Amino acid sequence: MANLFINHNQAKQYAESRPSYPDQLFQFISFMTPSHDLAWDVATGSGQAARSLAEVYKNVVATDTSPTQLENAPKLPNIRYQHTPPIMSTAELEEKVAAESSVDLVTVAQALHWFDLPKFYEQVKWVLKKPYGVFAAWCYTMPEVNNAVDELIRRFYENPYRDPRRRMVDDKYSNVDFPFEAVERAGGTGPFEFVTERVMEYDEYMTYLRSLSMYQKAKDNGVELLTADVVEDFRRAWNGDCGNGQKLIKFPVYLRIGRVEK
Repeated sequence: MANLFINHNQAKQYAESRPSYPDQLFQFISFMTPSHDLAWDVATGSGQAARSLAEVYKNVVATDTSPTQLENAPKLPNIRYQHTPPIMSTAELEEKVAAESSVDLVTVAQALHWFDLPKFYEQVKWVLKKPYGVFAAWCYTMPEVNNAVDELIRRFYENPYRDPRRRMVDDKYSNVDFPFEAVERAGGTGPFEFVTERVMEYDEYMTYLRSLSMYQKAKDNGVELLTADVVEDFRRAWNGDCGNGQKLIKFPVYLRIGRVEK
């Protein structure tokens, strides 16, 4: 996985603007794991998922390739944050994460599309307990504000700096390679739909847009996607439904979940 957050400012924007995940999601996931001793949250970012996992699992190892992201993560006594290289050997995996067949749950929130999946899945299957260790990965699609803003963000997403791998998110992870068996309680591997909500001011919403990887990629290439005209279009659309203050933003969440093969 590439290090997407070298810039401290972008990592800070990510921590401040990204949504947390709904309690129902973690209740569903925890119901699928027979024991709750150890979870590994991969690509933890600024710890949005790790914080919720720590309420259910005795210990959480939360790893990321970006030290600047980890600096913004919440510090809790049962979370161990670990900076890792994009690719780990088995020895590094055991040293930095956990021993073979010792993890109850491996999670990836809003990042699976960035991974070298065959190599990553080998590591997931190595650390998970057999045969009941569970792997869960989820993504959220475009935020929903109102019709006018939602149309603008659809157009905003249509630019050459958007990584093609993001199409997996557009597809709600429905077509992603997923070599895991269905947990009997789930009745399938998904995607299962949830929704997370966040109240945002206009400026917070624009900070969210600036935290997107495609925005940073464009900036690195000397291109400003949020020009003065585009920003003004978003402002008019935000204010167009008789309210220029806070709005309840909905992020549809889609979960794939399964257990390691017997």
